[in-house]
Amino acid sequence: MAVQSSSQTDVSLSFQELLSSYSKMSDIVKSIQNFTRQTELLSYNSSIEAARAGTAGKGFDVISKEIKQLAKKSAESNEKSAEQLDIIKVKVNEVFAARMADIAFDTIDKVDRNLFERNCDVQAWATFDKVIEAAENEDEAVCRQISLLLKNLVDIYEVYYDVFITDMKGKVIASGTHWEIIGSDQSAEEWFKEIAAQKTPTVNDMHYLDFVKGYTVGYNCPIFDKTRRMCGILSTRFNWSFIYDIIDSARISPDGELLLLNSEGLVIGSKKRQEVFDRIAEKTPAVQKALNGAIYGYSIETGHDGALRIVGYAHTRGYNAYKGKNWSVIAIETMSGK
Repeated sequence: MAVQSSSQTDVSLSFQELLSSYSKMSDIVKSIQNFTRQTELLSYNSSIEAARAGTAGKGFDVISKEIKQLAKKSAESNEKSAEQLDIIKVKVNEVFAARMADIAFDTIDKVDRNLFERNCDVQAWATFDKVIEAAENEDEAVCRQISLLLKNLVDIYEVYYDVFITDMKGKVIASGTHWEIIGSDQSAEEWFKEIAAQKTPTVNDMHYLDFVKGYTVGYNCPIFDKTRRMCGILSTRFNWSFIYDIIDSARISPDGELLLLNSEGLVIGSKKRQEVFDRIAEKTPAVQKALNGAIYGYSIETGHDGALRIVGYAHTRGYNAYKGKNWSVIAIETMSGK
């Protein structure tokens, strides 16, 4: 599991500090506004008293008018200061929001590249001579040997629960790690129906698989003999926990959120593991844009509690031959300042 260094969250912490400084400066501006109002009131009262005093109050009336002019200039300067503070806050928000969008984009890109490699694995292994021989003949001795070869692949690559082979009827004839499924019928499974019909490599969406007792993505590839006749299917089951090497290394604060969503908005990856398959992302503007296919962007939102939410989003672009599964990444920082 990746360990997040303190330097990775410095930007988030600095942004919180900037918001805190903005809040303090806003309080100062409000104090000056109150002081200006009191000065104006003092000037007004002084003018009244000077008028009452008649000739004796003329000198004091001049001072009163000067105080009034000073208060006016102070109010104008203070108003400009408030405007500049608001501009600074907007710009800082936008810079930080762009950073969150970059985090989301970088994360989905790493996920795509990782899964592209898994897609390459299954297509390469389906061309192994021993794999083709096992699919062609279904000889028991050959299938035992290929099961040992598949186990070596699982052990070497480390990121798979299993690699197995079925014949064209869906019967498992070899398995790298779960030998208990050898002989089982996979013909009713959607992944088998899809590849049997398309006769091209396919990728399943992330799902929970009982026999591996974990979340997985399945990669499936036709096995062709020398005449290009499809004679079987090679299928892998990727260990989803390795995706957290990517998710956990995302540079957000400890209180920030990073969500990997499927095409329906269901959380399939999160720093909070308990959310997986148990949370549908709230359809905020950023989430909606991502689910609709917007490649990259951000949104500055106000949560139900009134807190500022900086949300970056990115939608899968796939990578080379791997087209992706219409997944999205949402990166969220909730700020204490408003």
